[in-house]
Amino acid sequence: MAGRQTPRRGPRGLRSYFASRPADRLSRRPCSSVLVDVHSPTTATATSYFTTYRVDGWTGGMPPPRLPANIGHYEDTFRRTDGHWLLATRTVHLPFGGPTERLATPEKPLDRG
Repeated sequence: MAGRQTPRRGPRGLRSYFASRPADRLSRRPCSSVLVDVHSPTTATATSYFTTYRVDGWTGGMPPPRLPANIGHYEDTFRRTDGHWLLATRTVHLPFGGPTERLATPEKPLDRG
């Protein structure tokens, strides 16, 4: 995957990642075709496909339709600890992707990256 990102570890790493995103970002990532394989009472893997819709410069309301920012799939591993399934690893595969579009404002034209 081009532009490899730093691995995020634990709740603190995820909070740090999401806090670093632009405050005016609107994004949705529907997942589909989720396949989970339980390998033992304590381990499992999953594959799921996603499409990301994302814009920066969002100030409310519904933005007009646009193409996805990226399309890919996750390969996850899970482990069961103290009766709870926890995400152990996630590998992201992005065969399609592009820049995040910035919505137009009255004083600034639309930036398509």
